[in-house]
Amino acid sequence: MKMMSMPPPGAAGLDAQAQAAWARACASLAPQPHLRAWLDWAAHLAGAPDKRAGLAQLALRQGGQLAAYLGACLVAGPGAARAGVEPPERDHRFAAPQWQRWPFNLLHQGFLLQQRWWSDATHGVPGVDRHHEEMVAFMARQWLDIFSPCNQLASNPLVLQRTLEEGGGNLLRGAGVLAAKLRQLASDAPPRGTEHFAVGRDVAATAGKVVLKNRLMELIQYSPASGQVYPEPILVVPAWIMKYYILDLSPHNSLIRYLVEQGHTVFCISWKNPDAADRDLGMDDYLEQGFHAALGAVNAIVPRRKVHAAGYCLGGTLLAIAAAAMARDGDARLASLTLFAAQTDFSEPGELGLFIDEGQIGALEAQMAQTGYLSGAQMGSAFQMLRAEDLLWSRLVNDYLLGTPAEMSDLMAWNADATRMPARMHSQYLRRLFLDNDLSAGRYPVGGRPVALNDIALPVFCVGTASDHVAPWRSVYKLHRESVTEITFVLTSGGHNAGIVSEPGHPHRHYQIHTRACGAPYQGPDAWAAAAPRRDGSWWPAWTGWLRQRCGAPQAAPPAGAAALGYPVLGDAPGAYVMER
Repeated sequence: MKMMSMPPPGAAGLDAQAQAAWARACASLAPQPHLRAWLDWAAHLAGAPDKRAGLAQLALRQGGQLAAYLGACLVAGPGAARAGVEPPERDHRFAAPQWQRWPFNLLHQGFLLQQRWWSDATHGVPGVDRHHEEMVAFMARQWLDIFSPCNQLASNPLVLQRTLEEGGGNLLRGAGVLAAKLRQLASDAPPRGTEHFAVGRDVAATAGKVVLKNRLMELIQYSPASGQVYPEPILVVPAWIMKYYILDLSPHNSLIRYLVEQGHTVFCISWKNPDAADRDLGMDDYLEQGFHAALGAVNAIVPRRKVHAAGYCLGGTLLAIAAAAMARDGDARLASLTLFAAQTDFSEPGELGLFIDEGQIGALEAQMAQTGYLSGAQMGSAFQMLRAEDLLWSRLVNDYLLGTPAEMSDLMAWNADATRMPARMHSQYLRRLFLDNDLSAGRYPVGGRPVALNDIALPVFCVGTASDHVAPWRSVYKLHRESVTEITFVLTSGGHNAGIVSEPGHPHRHYQIHTRACGAPYQGPDAWAAAAPRRDGSWWPAWTGWLRQRCGAPQAAPPAGAAALGYPVLGDAPGAYVMER
């Protein structure tokens, strides 16, 4: 009898190296889950004759529709003929009048019909796994966008018109922009224009002092703008996916400066940009060395006062975990909870969930095992795919074909100032929260015991953004099902970042707001959106008004730091960690 041979030493390591190599070659995306999705779809489509017949009939109808549109154009003229198919509501690629001229009207109509056919082809195939269906539909859209007439020199009327008007000058400028971009990528230098948004001078410039520094974060206490302040301080917990100063951009759109000017004492965590030495930092470290260390400092500097805690994105998720653990343990140091675009239930995370399954996480873990972290560029590729038309194709057309790159803004400069993610923490975050949804299910452990969001009895102010691709607002809204506490929910225009950076005076901003009383019956998100009143302008004043209702009478501002209690002033804001690349 032949004995089964054991795998050679290091085989597991070779498997991990191969998995990491595949992921690197595919822009940090494991190819195997995508292949499984395509095979699942193709195999079930092959065994679905009714579906195939329906798709063939749809193709014939669309061919007739396109021919009828062509005939109408020949009779009435391209501008007078009614379009056979309209683009989706948020698709503005073909809005310019030049797209109604021959032959570009026919090109864009044919493309839109292709989009509809592939949408039907990738949805509703009997037997296909739901996750696989969403992956295939998403990938089909990505491939179609590559060949969109909008993204090609020869089929984009705006580009052709600009080329004729300038004698090709736009293409020469675009070539120069491309060369500069390639040089910047090769040298790992910041993008051109970011020098106009220096941290500490132009952005992250609100006056303050660093009063605590540990391995994971610095705590900034901002200087008061008036002699008297509300007695309850605010502690801001930003996400560590990007740097904290998304909340302290230019002076005119800094949420932190706005809070200080409204009479609040504000503290904010500035997370360290981790490197390979921080590979073993986990979610518990961010909870203990981050939130709890900061809360202890705030309690020492502003004694005998409860704290209004506000968290953004992943920082808000961490804050919700901390608040649930504090409620479980009878810790009553918080006065309220504010969550900006922060999910607590990850069962429906939107298109971001397309990149999160066992295969994808395994590929990321293999890469992170080699480096100790996930780089900002690796994360950026996934976010670009989620908003490819806005973040990729429109920029390529403007930069390289039209030769008119967008001027750098403070938000763009912040977005380019990417951070890394420790290997252990990122794996725990993806598995415990996204893949297993442990927090919503009451399985997430803190101190060896699970926490439950339903234990939170604090008043909650929760903000969702209407076009959020990272934390879809309906997913953020799920907190209403997980807790019976009083929740004031705001749905604001804009996306994950621009919806939060929504200063008073910003044009075209609006929001909806409604408060559900403690213990009131659950109302679904669509019913809420239909009933909540709409207001024009920024939601910031609504939040500070909500905070004032939960604050005492103004009094003298506290000093910076508390040296006698172990929190001396260590330096000026914005500190050192935010400067690390």
